[in-house]
Amino acid sequence: MATLLYRLGRASFRRRRLVVVLWLVLLAALGGAAVAFMGPTSTNFSIPGTESQRAIDALKREFPEASGATGTIVVAAPEGQQLGTPDRRAAVAELVREAGTLPGVVGALDPFTTGALSQDGRHALVQVQFAHQADEVTEAQREAYEQSGSAATAAGLRVEHGGEVMSSVPEVGGTEGIGVLIALVVLVVTLGSLVAAGMTMLNALIGVGAGMAGLYALSNTIELTSTAPVLALMLGLAVGIDYSLFITSRYRQNLLEELEPEEAAGRAIGTAGSAVLFAGVTVVIALAGLAVVNIPFLTIMGLAAAGTVAVAVLVALTLLPALLGFAGRRILPRRLRRTATGAVPAAATEGFGFRWARLVIRLRVPLILVAVLGLGALALPAADMRVALPDHGTAPHGTPQREAADLITEGFGPGFNNRLALVVSSDSPERTGTVAQEVTAVLQGTENLLAVSPPNLSRDRLTALLAVIPTTGPTDPATETLVHQIREKVGPIDRLGDTDVALTGQTAVGIDVSAKLADAMPWYLLLVVGLSVLLLMLVFRSLLVPLKAALGFLLTVGATFGLTVLVFQQGHLSELVGLDTPGPLVSFLPILLIGILFGLAMDYEVFLVSRMREDFVHGDTPTQATINGMGHGARVVTAAALIMTSVFAGFVLLDDPVIKSMGFALAIGVAIDAFVVRMTIVPAVISLLGRSAWWLPGWLSKLLPNVDIEGERLRRHLATDAEPERVPAGV
Repeated sequence: MATLLYRLGRASFRRRRLVVVLWLVLLAALGGAAVAFMGPTSTNFSIPGTESQRAIDALKREFPEASGATGTIVVAAPEGQQLGTPDRRAAVAELVREAGTLPGVVGALDPFTTGALSQDGRHALVQVQFAHQADEVTEAQREAYEQSGSAATAAGLRVEHGGEVMSSVPEVGGTEGIGVLIALVVLVVTLGSLVAAGMTMLNALIGVGAGMAGLYALSNTIELTSTAPVLALMLGLAVGIDYSLFITSRYRQNLLEELEPEEAAGRAIGTAGSAVLFAGVTVVIALAGLAVVNIPFLTIMGLAAAGTVAVAVLVALTLLPALLGFAGRRILPRRLRRTATGAVPAAATEGFGFRWARLVIRLRVPLILVAVLGLGALALPAADMRVALPDHGTAPHGTPQREAADLITEGFGPGFNNRLALVVSSDSPERTGTVAQEVTAVLQGTENLLAVSPPNLSRDRLTALLAVIPTTGPTDPATETLVHQIREKVGPIDRLGDTDVALTGQTAVGIDVSAKLADAMPWYLLLVVGLSVLLLMLVFRSLLVPLKAALGFLLTVGATFGLTVLVFQQGHLSELVGLDTPGPLVSFLPILLIGILFGLAMDYEVFLVSRMREDFVHGDTPTQATINGMGHGARVVTAAALIMTSVFAGFVLLDDPVIKSMGFALAIGVAIDAFVVRMTIVPAVISLLGRSAWWLPGWLSKLLPNVDIEGERLRRHLATDAEPERVPAGV
């Protein structure tokens, strides 16, 4: 593998103009395709095979007029007054008429007719039914809905617009660019050259641009969830910068050893490029493995992010050596260009990484104990982790959906933000009506159940829709208990004859998602961890190093979950991340975080341990190989971790709480894994294991192909050729 990549690196360096042109043409083509074929993103969390999805599908098929998105306009009179005065009733009636004629709206219900008035008569709910689901409602239709009610506002009433139709798509603006700027500063400090930093960043941006353009070009043929592009952008930026930095650093080191630039690029791609390739493959496996959960929106998120990572690897292995060809020796700081000698400067060989490695080895047992116990303590809050789908009650303050949700809670109670829906269907109108009455009767007296509305029948009267109002909010544990109680009570009725009774709604969907994710988690961990451990066995020719890497990951993910629960669920220090309302974590965050963090954790494992393995194979003692690996890799891994943490942390600045929690968890997870696990526990454990760290049973060694990540075959290949031409000192 190293030899093949060495040749690829030299070829890209030599034909740099052609390579750059090809990438620019590809980028332009993908950008044009994105503009031409880009489709809308979706906020739909469909879960095939669950009761809540069965109910949604039944409504679409048998009751289409009630299957579209709903809007809820909340009207409130000034404090201490009521809506029942003639002029205010007229203003509400005008609002109902206006809402019913909005584009995309099927109809609107007068609260004085339906009785949707608060007990004090101050608040009213205008239910608005759209023809299509929220994903299909256009921005123009949503804007018209949000601007309705000007006459009621002029009459002194407060009007807020909420409901499913107000579900917003997270937007990527300029705030997360702060993370990119910090990454650029880290590159400049690490590389000591504006040329090197700018080229590394340019390479990463081209890669993420191509990946995102390709993703949007496909969005017209696949249902792209709203969070998928943001996740893909996060990972594409982070790994693109890191992979480019790793190869660029090895190229600079080769130049300082006085290799010709083309030879230096070839060897950098052959050695560091091998580590990048296998690190990238590990990330792709972890992300693509999300498909095993068999939840469509999660599969799309994983595959979208995996695609951008794959493009980042391809760009690093082909475009980067071409750009290095244009930069040449200018990739080095001026002082190193002027004073290049036959040896690497002392500052480069005995930097912080070497001193840190010696300190870790000297104190390895107490450091291992402190690190393991500390991460274990941080993981304790994870035992109380709760998951749910996001609701408007946790949206940022000041947004229309949050204002509407708060006003509904004020006037009617939190349960009105959490209406569930029972769907009853059969093959005869009489049977449907009878079962609807039975369901209403059997649910009477259920704890935390406020009311069950009269059945709303479809045109053929074969399907009935009953609104179920809890007394508690969407993410309250009592609401989850209520969902289970309702399903238990109506279960016997559902099993009678050909009647189908199914409960859906936001809380019900969230419960079903969580249950399906919990069932799939063991299989996902087995697949991802198993394949990745096998891959690391191929890379390192070791049995203990991959197992140690997997155990270190468990420490990372436990501590990350604990801190995320502490901030986003329990609310400690939540103001530091700009979180308005703490609450349960989004349902898919745990499994998504496991997949992403495992891939990224293996990145740093490969970057550090590959150099240890390389020096051990070439004759160093296990202790010295560990010191060398840390000495040469610590600076780059530190910079890479700071860059990745900065990029992820930039997304914490977004208002969307889901994206905020993802950015926080990834930033914290990367920092913990890089600085505590990989740069402290890993060298301590490897030095403690000694030669046994690199032990592989003979029978297993024969079964596993040798991928030669450390470049041993490459060195033998180069030794048979003429010695590379050396450059006189000072040139």
